[in-house]
Amino acid sequence: MLEAVRTRLGDLARRLRRTAKKSRTLVGWRRRLAGRRRRVRLAGGRGGGVDAANVVWIFGSGRSGSTWLRRMMGEMRGHRVWEEPMVGALFGEFYSKAPEENLRSADYVMGEPIRRGWIHSVRNFVLDAARYSNPNLGPGEYLVVKEPNGSVGAPLLMEALPESRMILLIRDPRDVVASMLDAAGEGGWHRERFGRGAVGRRALADRKPEAFVRLRARTYMRGVGAALRAFEAHDGRKALVRYEDLVADTPATMRRIYSGLGIPAERRELDRVVAKHSWENVPAEEKGTGKFYRKGTPGGWREDLTPDQAAIVEEMAAPVIGKFYAEGERTGV
Repeated sequence: MLEAVRTRLGDLARRLRRTAKKSRTLVGWRRRLAGRRRRVRLAGGRGGGVDAANVVWIFGSGRSGSTWLRRMMGEMRGHRVWEEPMVGALFGEFYSKAPEENLRSADYVMGEPIRRGWIHSVRNFVLDAARYSNPNLGPGEYLVVKEPNGSVGAPLLMEALPESRMILLIRDPRDVVASMLDAAGEGGWHRERFGRGAVGRRALADRKPEAFVRLRARTYMRGVGAALRAFEAHDGRKALVRYEDLVADTPATMRRIYSGLGIPAERRELDRVVAKHSWENVPAEEKGTGKFYRKGTPGGWREDLTPDQAAIVEEMAAPVIGKFYAEGERTGV
């Protein structure tokens, strides 16, 4: 009798040990699965991370035709769009405004002695944010990043992602400032969209137009100047295009852009997206003074700016005008 009880107790102990072993195995399996899921989430969701070589940046300035270019590129097969993430402003503004004393210090988060570390962190930040913002980006697809208003950070972004591709879109700074002068005045689309906090006070563009022109010219040069430095330093695929050329012969300019970027594009598809997004296809009620789509014609600054205003822009943006636009186009010539 006692022996039988001992035998049963031994069998029960062995069963308990086997059950415990299976339980530990199950717990371990569940932990490993949770870890894998966490790594997938950290990579940004389905499909892993974003391929930096398939990221295409559009830098330049606001009111330079970047929305138009982005819309055409967004229509191409295998292309997705990341709409103004402002990641360039996030890092570029912080870095550009740092005192020299801080930049020389290894204690400063973006100090030169630890540049290698934080540049790597910028890279991870951008790629992780891109995946979270574009969870359905498929393998081999291109991510077009419209980032004109974050162009001040272009040098850092291209350093962090040297295999990515870059478009530098240049527009005559006088036309850019004229467009903003119209947009930021009373009744203008920019004033209506972003000027809610200034209710009861006239817009700066109306109160002090020369001061506004100076402010916008300075903003233009900060962004475009930084983008030019990034473009010249970038050894990867890139394309520089003037807005004026894009308007004059859109199909040929788009083919040149894709050739410079090294992205295959069928001529028939390019012609299709160009036709779809032509100026003629913008509804009439969306075009005109104070509207987002204003003129679509280069050189309108001659009618929109006073000689004094044009002279201010020409003085402040002389490097860009001298490099990309004929000297004879100056108001003083």
